[in-house]
Amino acid sequence: MLKYTKIYNMILLTLIISIFSCNEVSDSSKSCYSNYNSITLLHDNIEREYILYVPASYNESSITPLMFNFHGFGGSASEYIEYADMRPISDEENFILVYPQGSCMEGSSHWNPCPVGGDNKSNADDVGFVEAIINDITNQYNIDIDRIYATGYSNGGMMAYGLANYKSELFAAVSSVSGSMLDCLETPSHPIAVLHLHGTSDEVIPYDGNNLYSSVQNTINHWINFNNTNTNPITEYDETNEVTVEHYKFNQGDNYVSVEHYKYIGGNHVWFEETFQGRNTAELIWDFVSRYDINGLL
Repeated sequence: MLKYTKIYNMILLTLIISIFSCNEVSDSSKSCYSNYNSITLLHDNIEREYILYVPASYNESSITPLMFNFHGFGGSASEYIEYADMRPISDEENFILVYPQGSCMEGSSHWNPCPVGGDNKSNADDVGFVEAIINDITNQYNIDIDRIYATGYSNGGMMAYGLANYKSELFAAVSSVSGSMLDCLETPSHPIAVLHLHGTSDEVIPYDGNNLYSSVQNTINHWINFNNTNTNPITEYDETNEVTVEHYKFNQGDNYVSVEHYKYIGGNHVWFEETFQGRNTAELIWDFVSRYDINGLL
């Protein structure tokens, strides 16, 4: 009888540990992603990964911009670099590209755009992780610290907004694709250029918002107000695709930054394949962010 009691207690203890483990970040197991050619970085006593792409044109004697691109919820950096591929424009324009890997929670990778706690999905310090990546890369490459940018898709777009709020001293401009800005807000240290791309038929993060996410217009209005831009946009249209794309540019903000929006009529929750005036999503993002450094319009 004692033997069976011990076995029962061991099983019970295992179940309890498993239940509580569901609320912890399981980065070390890497059970929710698999990357190739990734760089490992120890942050907050957890092994984290990122993929680095250095264009062939990189010259260590010249300062070079750095661009972050964050995958969506449940994604892996290796898969995402193929899906949201900015390597061709990196080669063309000579900037270093980094695809970080989100940590695991209950079988899915994710990003925490807010400081630990609040609206975050877990207790992983992703804002600190990004800063650690910057330190790691700048120790090895000649990075233009005034020209560090961030973009991301879905949950990754939320992460880009989180960096605009909480690490503005490091980032010159940000972009979000099919993402949203969470309610955790901080006043950035400088005017910051913002680009938002979103489809009107997005069922995951609805264009008009819901009880979980703010509407696209509310997010844009926030940055218009913060940057003190014009409130009447310059508007352009492209009807050459199956999906009509509208472009709104709110310019003349402080430090001459702008807030811009590409609205994909009928577009879904995707990294958009449609072009605008011949430029794909990666090119539109780089065309926008590269006009700015930490001090505003170049």
